[in-house]
Amino acid sequence: MKTKIFQLINRLWITDSRQVTGNTADPQIGDVVFFAIQGEHHDGHDFIGELYQKGVRQFVVERSALTPERRTELMHYADATFFEVASSLQTVQTLAAEQRQNVHIPIIGITGSNGKTIVKEWLAQLLEGSHSHTDYVVAKSPKSYNSQLGVPLSVHQLNESHTLGIFEAGISKAHEMQALEAIIRPTIGIFTNIGTAHDEGFRTRKQKIAEKLRLFTHAETLIYCSDYAEIDEETHLLLKAVNPAIQVITWSLKGRQATYQGTLQSNQLTLIKSDGRSNQLLLPFADPASIENLLHCLVTMLTLHAWTTETLQARLNRLRPVSMRLEQKEGINNCVLIDDSYNNDVAGLQLALSYLNQQSTRSRRIVILSDVLQSGQPESDLYEQVSTLIRGNAIEQFVGIGPVLSRNAHVFAENSLFYPTTDAFLGQFSFNKLHDSTVLVKGARPFFFERIVARLERKVHGTVLEINLDALTHNLNYYREKVGPDTKLMVMVKAFAYGSGSTEVAQLLQFHRVDYLAVAYADEGITLRQHGIDLPIMVMNPAPETFDALLAYNLEPEIYSMRILREWGGFVQRAGSEERGAGEVAEQQRLTSVAHALLPAPRHLHLKIDTGMHRLGFLETELADVVAYLKNNPGLQVATVFSHLVGSDDPQFNAFSKQQYEAFLQSTTILESALGYRPTRHLLNSAGIVRFSEYKLDMVRLGIGLYGVEASGINQSALQTVGTLRTVISQIKTVRAGESIGYSRRVFLIMKLV
Repeated sequence: MKTKIFQLINRLWITDSRQVTGNTADPQIGDVVFFAIQGEHHDGHDFIGELYQKGVRQFVVERSALTPERRTELMHYADATFFEVASSLQTVQTLAAEQRQNVHIPIIGITGSNGKTIVKEWLAQLLEGSHSHTDYVVAKSPKSYNSQLGVPLSVHQLNESHTLGIFEAGISKAHEMQALEAIIRPTIGIFTNIGTAHDEGFRTRKQKIAEKLRLFTHAETLIYCSDYAEIDEETHLLLKAVNPAIQVITWSLKGRQATYQGTLQSNQLTLIKSDGRSNQLLLPFADPASIENLLHCLVTMLTLHAWTTETLQARLNRLRPVSMRLEQKEGINNCVLIDDSYNNDVAGLQLALSYLNQQSTRSRRIVILSDVLQSGQPESDLYEQVSTLIRGNAIEQFVGIGPVLSRNAHVFAENSLFYPTTDAFLGQFSFNKLHDSTVLVKGARPFFFERIVARLERKVHGTVLEINLDALTHNLNYYREKVGPDTKLMVMVKAFAYGSGSTEVAQLLQFHRVDYLAVAYADEGITLRQHGIDLPIMVMNPAPETFDALLAYNLEPEIYSMRILREWGGFVQRAGSEERGAGEVAEQQRLTSVAHALLPAPRHLHLKIDTGMHRLGFLETELADVVAYLKNNPGLQVATVFSHLVGSDDPQFNAFSKQQYEAFLQSTTILESALGYRPTRHLLNSAGIVRFSEYKLDMVRLGIGLYGVEASGINQSALQTVGTLRTVISQIKTVRAGESIGYSRRVFLIMKLV
């Protein structure tokens, strides 16, 4: 078994069923091996059948997941091969570590609280090239792949053509770094900094530093800023004890003892090494975080080679800001743009195509791609692989830009378009024919694809609200970790997803397989259905005039009073009868006929219990009437029963929150006993998830927390900002104290500006 499973090192590894969107005709499908992982939120074994239908025939499965029923199911896949292991994740890690042992090139491993991805991307920008002996063919982590799973998938890219590897490693609790160290096995280490991120996973800050230092137990060199006194102390106290031969190279901007002393005047850096050699450089970025990241990069470059000041400055001048995410923008002619124009490699292309598959607002998909630079692969193999990815993701139109793509046009679909340069594309492409499409723009830096984005982007008002979907995903996973894998998740996308864009947010949530969505009004739910959202949707404010639409679009009403229950029940009963009233309008007939085709019986509803908020909901004394009505109307079924904590964000109401919880349990027990089944129960909102995990029951409702606001104030630093409002400054003036601003001289400066 050991020899056989090690043969999988040379295969194409996937751990997410959504990465395969092609079929058995794809030439690479036979090389795909799927690692079925039992995660916190999903079980990969549930998707084996789906992948088998797409042509995948090699699976790594976990023995603990192979119930008798599942083993019977797998027996039907006669031509598939299943490798049974104790842990699919550990198997991925073992295979990647084995692969790493056979690669003998410099490997840079990066860890720290912040800046890992920026340092990795900037180092790749600074070191990649083909013009001198100091240039490298770089393999690196895609985006921020630094987890227990992301690291082995990143290292798996390594092949004989690479001359340098740059990989980042992130941990959130003790004892995680050992596995990552064995996989990366860096020769050069960078410890970026230490901060508050993931403090909750460690007893002390020193323990967190010690755990991160484990990445460098076999490294030859470690680079860090000695201004972080705790890192400096723990390195000499702990790391030197287990790796006494390691060379420690440090830098400082505060005069602490270090290999390199730096001084800054504006963005002019003077960097003096302990042997007296110095470099004076103009930094392209001036904010403190960027300066710190740049110094890590510069010291690493000087460790690799004795660069001249002129060469270092030339490399710095070509640096570009790193986009940490795929940016979605509004395009011309009703198009949606996905901007990934800062780099281009095969691993990044796979991620971008996966993101493209989330977007269902436009059925037509177009990819604009530049030559893939410095891949290290033979040209023919590389573009066969790119072509396979494009074909496997149902791309209607492919546009290739660059001389290498152009001469490999024969491996792409016949309707593909090719241009030798970005200028040629901008001058010759018929932009007026581009409409109602989702367009992925992905290019290597020398092609300046930001010019293409500027041409395709719809010109709008200078004030723009940017929504970071990566941050939203981070926040979603934070709350998922709080409630665990056995608790369902309903996410609120009401009020245009709190101003973040309900359709785009809902598509992302559907991609990440949340269990329910909730909207305030029926028209919000209709919009989601019209844009391909098929998750169950609860409507919090149903009204009789919207009942037709609820049925037609498979939307589930919140029921909070006997009046609305009787109105809904009566409507459902009439809608299901063969004889329709003569007074109903044609539109009602059309919608309800659609409903018959779309909806199973019985109709789901959601009962709200009033446990103390006293806005909407049934009191416990009203439940007998509710049960009696439901029993007389078997076409109605209670999907969930819920209530709302009054003061979940405020400790002074803890006793009342407990009282509400107990009252809710009592009410749900009455309902369950009388109905003969137990509906899904949910009580907690965003603040409640953080403060009352013991009340999580069957499901929780995530609202404002998803969008970056931790209402309880306990752990705001754990969330990321989702929305950023940007505008254009029209003019800046210096106004003397005592002068007024604006109409009617009513706004005055009350202090001198300095």
